[in-house]
Amino acid sequence: MKGIASILLLIAITFANSLQIVDKSSISNEIYRFEPNWDSLDSRELPKWYDEAKIGIFIHWGVYSVPSFGSEWFWSNWRTTNVTEYIDYMKVNYKPGFTYQEFARDFTGEHFNATEWVNLFVQSGAKYVVLTSKHHDGYTLWPSKYSFSWNSVDVGLHRDVIRELAEAVRSDNHLRFGLYHSLFEWYNPMYISDKASEFSQNEFVEKKILPELKELVMNYKPEVIWSDGEWEASYEYWNATEFLSWLYNDSPVADTVVSNDRWGHETLCHHGGFFTCVDRYNPGVLQPHKWENAMTLDKLSWGHRNNAKLDDFLTSQELIRELVATVSCGGNILINVGPDRSGIIQPIFVERLRDMGKWLRVNGEAIYESKPWIYQNDTITPNVWYTSSSTSQTQRRNVYAIVLDYPFDSENVELFSLFGRTDENTTISLLGYPHILQWSVVNNSVLVKFPNKAQLDKRGLNLAWTLKIDVPVEQIPDNFV
Repeated sequence: MKGIASILLLIAITFANSLQIVDKSSISNEIYRFEPNWDSLDSRELPKWYDEAKIGIFIHWGVYSVPSFGSEWFWSNWRTTNVTEYIDYMKVNYKPGFTYQEFARDFTGEHFNATEWVNLFVQSGAKYVVLTSKHHDGYTLWPSKYSFSWNSVDVGLHRDVIRELAEAVRSDNHLRFGLYHSLFEWYNPMYISDKASEFSQNEFVEKKILPELKELVMNYKPEVIWSDGEWEASYEYWNATEFLSWLYNDSPVADTVVSNDRWGHETLCHHGGFFTCVDRYNPGVLQPHKWENAMTLDKLSWGHRNNAKLDDFLTSQELIRELVATVSCGGNILINVGPDRSGIIQPIFVERLRDMGKWLRVNGEAIYESKPWIYQNDTITPNVWYTSSSTSQTQRRNVYAIVLDYPFDSENVELFSLFGRTDENTTISLLGYPHILQWSVVNNSVLVKFPNKAQLDKRGLNLAWTLKIDVPVEQIPDNFV
């Protein structure tokens, strides 16, 4: 049995090595330059900060926040797919002939306060922020030279949203700043023309997308480039490898920037810095490549919806469960909120994020900078997920068993995924609880006596509980610790 555990430890070590997460800041770009091909770009080591951060906030805010109905795909659902609910909504609420562009004048943002947003995100425990610079409707949240009269300075709130949020993020010094950017635009004439040519021409990319992306990077220096809207064309049409080689070699964020996998219809879950694979991706098992679960608190939309119902939102407990399962399997989680047209983040989002932050202030050591354990979850005792971290002693390791359901029936939790890795120096504690717990080894499992639920409630310990177990691990390689 001990031999099996050693083999599984080697698998976990191999995974940790495969993530290629190191601090590249000391490597001069002049020593190694990335070439515009996937073999070279995929060899780039992911900057260390991203894996350590674990938690980010996604913000979908734009003209679609004005009708605030259905989803951020309002324009397409109304005009292209002709969804009945959208057509009826417009007939009831707007005059005949009303255009999507007319919504922009009501994108007023009078309550948008970048500092207040950042304070909330810091309270949530997040470590990075990703703002939608431009969604598929083409409206930009900065005064782009390539989006004349269809941006947040020329029409709408008449403010450079990206600059205000970027400055607030950097002045706080707790978060890193990133930007989402849609490659395609539903109704841009140049894109429609390129598409009609079956993408044999790329006027849209050369005259709009590449200049626009470089403008974003040079002006705002985002450390996350979250690409989207790639799926109708190949990465060659989008000229993605050329842009990424510039980003990694010559841009002002070359050493710290991370990017995702949405650069062409063939790149999703195959090429890029971190994989997103599909929206709300949470595979539930360890992955061989660094990945991110981009998900929403509103289960049905990324943008704000006036027609959302209470049951459409994740509860705080469901959010913690999603977070724990994601990090246990080696992923980051990017949690989306959709402010309303005035710039207010609705109270239900605020409550969920503050609840997460309160939980992380107690349990954060099991999340931030953690590594996957040999096992990700306990298949015999349900709803227990594992992470691990190094200790000051090189031959020992902290294992965290995060218990999602309180054991009301027995007040005991039996942990099978430690595989009996305990010795006379092992201690087991519950984060936030001041006393060492009683435990025993039973047939290669560890039986832990849980504190009384009333005692936990008294200390505000809820949503999920983290057991910290100090275990011996023989011959841990430095690059795993």
